[in-house]
Amino acid sequence: MKRTFNKEFKVKACELVLKDGIKHAIVAEKLGINKVMLYRWIDEYQTYGEEAFVGKGYQRSQDAELKKLRKENERLKTEMEILKKAAAYFAKHPADE
Repeated sequence: MKRTFNKEFKVKACELVLKDGIKHAIVAEKLGINKVMLYRWIDEYQTYGEEAFVGKGYQRSQDAELKKLRKENERLKTEMEILKKAAAYFAKHPADE
């Protein structure tokens, strides 16, 4: 059965190693987690700081912004293609006066 850990637990485990200077193996043993998992948590914590450990289904603010911009970019490309086609059509078929 897979255990899940909340953000506070992971942050506390990382801080025990990083701030309190306790060895990885000791922290992992005391908390009942795999040492490799603790190394991964520490790496993520050092990389993202307070935005680490967002949980399933959530995104970091940078990732969410990037996704939003990509979606907007795709919409603008589509609009531009429509406008190009419309301009070409009206250039070939001038409006009857």
